[in-house]
Amino acid sequence: MLPDPLGPGPDEPEEPVAESVESEVPEFADLPLPTPAELRAALDWAFTGEEVPPGYLERCAEHALLVQQANRVMNLTKIVTPKDIAAKHYLDSFRAARMLPLMGRSILDVGSGGGYPGIPIALQEPNARVVLLDSSQKKAEFLKQAIATMKLTNVKAYGERAEDHLIKNHYDVVVMRAVSSVRENVRTLRKVRHSLRDLVMLKGPSWSREVKAGERVAERLGFKLDTVWEYALPEELGKRAVLVYRAPGGQGR
Repeated sequence: MLPDPLGPGPDEPEEPVAESVESEVPEFADLPLPTPAELRAALDWAFTGEEVPPGYLERCAEHALLVQQANRVMNLTKIVTPKDIAAKHYLDSFRAARMLPLMGRSILDVGSGGGYPGIPIALQEPNARVVLLDSSQKKAEFLKQAIATMKLTNVKAYGERAEDHLIKNHYDVVVMRAVSSVRENVRTLRKVRHSLRDLVMLKGPSWSREVKAGERVAERLGFKLDTVWEYALPEELGKRAVLVYRAPGGQGR
């Protein structure tokens, strides 16, 4: 069999594929649940000074409680204290989405886990069509249940690998948050890179090193870095960046 011409180059060793985590022991099975009041107070704190849609924080608190309940039986997130949940999951997702033109667009959240950032984005922009994707069937089932419980009409969820899903479906925006490095993310999408217009990656403070490390492979695969936005979470909870790559499927428009 001939080598994949768009696979790793001679100095780019293949990175190991993550093993299935379906049978992992839940890390937070015995951790007390935050109360709805604690979650809402933390969201009020995190979103101080932000203009949010009516009812947005109430819906975020509803989703946060569902995630934390499920986190007792499966590993959805390591972020479990109310302030961290509010800032690192919801404010982070909100600020990233605010920077992007999402109205009326189709969005694929790859490696969605507990629904981040896809559900906060869907709550923020009801005219966007959001699909949550996770290769773990247990997590995909949780996402489907959360969508049904919250009656989210603009969201769907599937348990598939991104490469398989994008063979059959096209999107305006693919979002990847806490999935892998820039280099590995673009390589993951190499065979389906014409199925998306923009690739958006939500990153931490080391984003510039990731961009540099992935520059050659991104260029070889036709992903062009278009925009970078940086911002900070409150109380020194961390710096964040939104990287927008124009994918081959979106160039020339």
